[in-house]
Amino acid sequence: NYTDIPLLPYLNRQSGAVATSATMFAVGVLGNLIAIVVLCISKKEQKETTFYMLVCGMAVTDLLGTCFTSPVVIVTYVTNRWPGGELLCHFFSFSMLFFGSAGMSILCAMAVERYLAINHAYFYSQYVDRTMARLALTATYLANVVLCIMPSFGFGRHVKHFPGTWCFLDWRAMNPLAAAYSFLYGGVMLVLIAVTVLCNFAVCISLVGMSQRTRVVRAEVCEQDGSRRRFPKLTSVTSAAEIQMFWLLIFMTVVFLVCSIPLVVRIFVNQLHGPARISAGEKPDFHSDLLAIRFASFNPILDPWVYILCRKNLFVKGCERLKRASGIVRADRSRNLGWTSGQNTLPSCADSNPTSSPNRVATARDAAANDSSASDSCGVSDVSSLQEKP
Repeated sequence: NYTDIPLLPYLNRQSGAVATSATMFAVGVLGNLIAIVVLCISKKEQKETTFYMLVCGMAVTDLLGTCFTSPVVIVTYVTNRWPGGELLCHFFSFSMLFFGSAGMSILCAMAVERYLAINHAYFYSQYVDRTMARLALTATYLANVVLCIMPSFGFGRHVKHFPGTWCFLDWRAMNPLAAAYSFLYGGVMLVLIAVTVLCNFAVCISLVGMSQRTRVVRAEVCEQDGSRRRFPKLTSVTSAAEIQMFWLLIFMTVVFLVCSIPLVVRIFVNQLHGPARISAGEKPDFHSDLLAIRFASFNPILDPWVYILCRKNLFVKGCERLKRASGIVRADRSRNLGWTSGQNTLPSCADSNPTSSPNRVATARDAAANDSSASDSCGVSDVSSLQEKP
């Protein structure tokens, strides 16, 4: 099942391949680590939403996929030879298959979660929670392990592809079982893409309809009350958080489709026409294969940065928290150093007393922010109650 491909003729001409691969690897790892850290410091989202738990699962999946595949490619370019034998090729191909389908499955789960939250709110409130998100992630990983491990047991084949730096399923298979697996994997990816797009489309239609109904309700309230001041927050039946989650899902879906569709199309085109062309003595289109896999490799790199840009406020907040923490550590060190080196005065009360003036100002500011967020949530609940009236 393992076919060795000579690397020298092609790799000798790829002077910038190592730098490109290393840069993509570094950007992907950095982006996914930042996304995971931002999600971990966001206590509100961790407690209240299942959506961001799925986003965290996506970030972890992308991070592992990048770490399992990119180093092999970099080492191959550096040493000008495949660093392992058949076993490494099987592992690399499994990683490519698994992390590609697992990422698409999690994105599909995110789309279904938003569809249930917007279109079936009662069912969502009763049955969908963080436990359900954990179960969905576990089921996703197990199902994709079963799907992607099949070639290692004879249903499908792992082969090394041009220019010898990566392994993937045999998508020009002459063997009926191997050809059937190519269609199976491509078909699963197509189903996931279709469900994701349909759920996003349904959510978009629902949000537009809700927005139109809200404008009608606001007009009626204004006519009855004679003033807009009674309902200052009556601008949308959905909260800003829901709108933000929707746009994040849309952007991540667009990135995933742009990066993944060329590979899915290539699977079907190669398996449908590749064997006949090889039998006729034609040379396979290796460069299109390489272009498709490079598109797919960009997905785990771009996904976390889409999230970071969409959640810029959390990213800035996390940076401020890290700066504050490092400032406190430096202040403590300098204070301890001064005291142990012969300083004759105790640290000032302003530094140690929690009721000092700066702390009181910060406490008052935090209380005002809490009051403001409470009033915002009251505004959203007023909107929801108006929406439920016949």
